[in-house]
Amino acid sequence: MAARFKMSNRGVGQLLNSPMITAEMLRRAEVIKGVAESISPVGGPGDPHPGQYKLSWYAKVERKAVGRSRKKRPVGVVGNKAYYARWVEFGTEKVHAHHVLLRAAQVGGR
Repeated sequence: MAARFKMSNRGVGQLLNSPMITAEMLRRAEVIKGVAESISPVGGPGDPHPGQYKLSWYAKVERKAVGRSRKKRPVGVVGNKAYYARWVEFGTEKVHAHHVLLRAAQVGGR
């Protein structure tokens, strides 16, 4: 005789807020950060801030409202504190887009 499974919404919510899930979100964010650091452009001799972009990556876990219920859940966040990070990511009319965070998330988000 097969055992029956009855899902508990409350239990799933507790699981999603558990330290185990929070740790996994941070682990994944750290992996993406590591990939982003390794593929970040550094700049040439004329760069006034060589290496600043590469050293400005951070990874953390925040509790954000997600899903239809809008309940707060742990979410891994990866970002860059360099003021020009958006221009490196998306490019300008003079500089091509590097898509560092996009490529890092595609490779390291597993």
